[in-house]
Amino acid sequence: MDTKIANGIVLLVGIGIIFIGARFLLAPEVSAAGYGVPVSAAGEYEAFLSAKGIRDIASGLVVLTLFALGQRRALGWVMLAVTVVPFTDGLIVLSHGSVAAAFGWHFSTAAGMLVAVALLLSARTPKAATAQDSASPAFQTT
Repeated sequence: MDTKIANGIVLLVGIGIIFIGARFLLAPEVSAAGYGVPVSAAGEYEAFLSAKGIRDIASGLVVLTLFALGQRRALGWVMLAVTVVPFTDGLIVLSHGSVAAAFGWHFSTAAGMLVAVALLLSARTPKAATAQDSASPAFQTT
């Protein structure tokens, strides 16, 4: 059950951030408003919003690649590291934009990612179980 929950969150985050990145490339002004910090004219900010879009797409591809390769522990550590993104996005939005967007999107995303991290890193892999079970008696504690 925990694996299914972690998988669902990972897929949601990976696919979701790719969608958000594509949206920043295709509709930057609308995306900025959805992010929580609307811009008055996309033209003067378009380069920055496009850069944000491509970085979001790359982040999603990293998550989905590790997921597809079955690298659950590495995925857990990467997800922990990139949780800083939605958390700091929430802080940015709080200081420049919408409280609802900060908590409704950014902080809730960070919380969901931390749930996935906990599930991914707490799961015992068969390889780890085998290594622990076959440890030398000299290193075992009683």
